[in-house]
Amino acid sequence: MQAQPDNTPHDDPPMVCVIVSRYNGSVTSRLLEGAERVFRERFGPDAPLGVVEAPGAFELASLSAAVSHTEFYDGIVALGCVIRGETDHDRYISHAVADALANLPGQTGVPVAFGVITANTPEQAEARAGGAKGNKGAEAMHALLAAIDGIDHVLMTSARGEPAAFRLDGSASPDKAGGR
Repeated sequence: MQAQPDNTPHDDPPMVCVIVSRYNGSVTSRLLEGAERVFRERFGPDAPLGVVEAPGAFELASLSAAVSHTEFYDGIVALGCVIRGETDHDRYISHAVADALANLPGQTGVPVAFGVITANTPEQAEARAGGAKGNKGAEAMHALLAAIDGIDHVLMTSARGEPAAFRLDGSASPDKAGGR
């Protein structure tokens, strides 16, 4: 993130790029719809949002790296869907993508939200792309925007010589434990 002339850490709205895999497109298109909806609800229908298509989930990492190195974007949402097959190929893909995306913010300073579904069946994937289990694309966009807000807070308070104290509003944090 590059500081703007008015000393805010990013543009308002932030420059966000969604990188979406075309593989398993019936699922990933719905993830993209969820991510776009969250962004537009917060910043309006005309707010600029980058969208880059990747051929598959594996390529999400290299495209995310390329986008983050442009220094144009304040954050990235990576969306994909890997469904278990007859071999272990899905596990290799899932681990490689997760590791690469997790390491990218430390290398570039650009936050990345992980919206890659890893499912055992197509039905599980569909349930997480706007079905009974929510929309992981929407959740990833919420998480990214919360991370950008947190980073902004840290940068602005440290510039003023103050300690950071940032609390989430809860929209980015589903509670699978049910409050236990």
